[in-house]
Amino acid sequence: MKPYTNKDSIRLVLADVDGTLVTQEKVLTAKAKEAVAKLTEAGIAFAITSGRPPRGMKMVIEGLKLTTVVAGFNGGVYITPRLDPIVMRDLPKEATIRAIELIGQHGLDAWVYTDTTWYVQNPKGAHVDRESRTVGFGPEVVSDYSPYFAATAKIVGVSDNLDAVAKCEKDVQAELGHHVSAARSQPYYLDVTHPAANKGSVVDFLAAVYLLPKSSIATIGDMPNDVLMFDKSGMSIAMGNASKEVQSKANFVTDTNEQEGFAHAMERFVLDRIQGG
Repeated sequence: MKPYTNKDSIRLVLADVDGTLVTQEKVLTAKAKEAVAKLTEAGIAFAITSGRPPRGMKMVIEGLKLTTVVAGFNGGVYITPRLDPIVMRDLPKEATIRAIELIGQHGLDAWVYTDTTWYVQNPKGAHVDRESRTVGFGPEVVSDYSPYFAATAKIVGVSDNLDAVAKCEKDVQAELGHHVSAARSQPYYLDVTHPAANKGSVVDFLAAVYLLPKSSIATIGDMPNDVLMFDKSGMSIAMGNASKEVQSKANFVTDTNEQEGFAHAMERFVLDRIQGG
């Protein structure tokens, strides 16, 4: 873990959703809700960021009664808690075309998202049903992605061949790194978004919106794409279900998302520091 030397008080917590804020079954627990309520009582704002599309975060937004800006698609779109768009960052068209080609060459299925719709070519493909349950809506099935190339907010490469997903990540980064942000949000998902759409940029955006130094923001997550926000924030917390590599990039490690790791982290690392002076 990285030593914690930050002297500034935490005034905003930014949390990843899947693998962090919710359980493996995508449940927002009573203890998680209580922890967010305690942050609010203590005068600490709470915000979320996720690779999910805006519609896919509605349950979390409503369950936590959020009032802050929400970052969908890892910062590819910013919305109000009522799901009204504030900022849209679509992928460059040529990069979209090439990323889909590279995903196919590595044997992964490609999903395409606009700001409102999720498109797939193989409705029986890996994780389509799981993703439908997670985000609360199903995909549109199409044979051709080309009509959406100019309005693509996110592409996901999907496969249960985890080595192929990791290799595809490296190759997309190597070829398109100046034109896209590419990082795994799950071992079986490669998220490809606008180059300014990554969780590090979400920290920058929220700091600007809420007029906070980044050292006053705490971040919590579980996946390699969360390390980008760890690096920008004053306090970083890795989940117990995160890999050892991700844990090594954070200031603190909490329990897993099946063991109320989020709620415990808020108590131990954020709220207790206020109460302890």
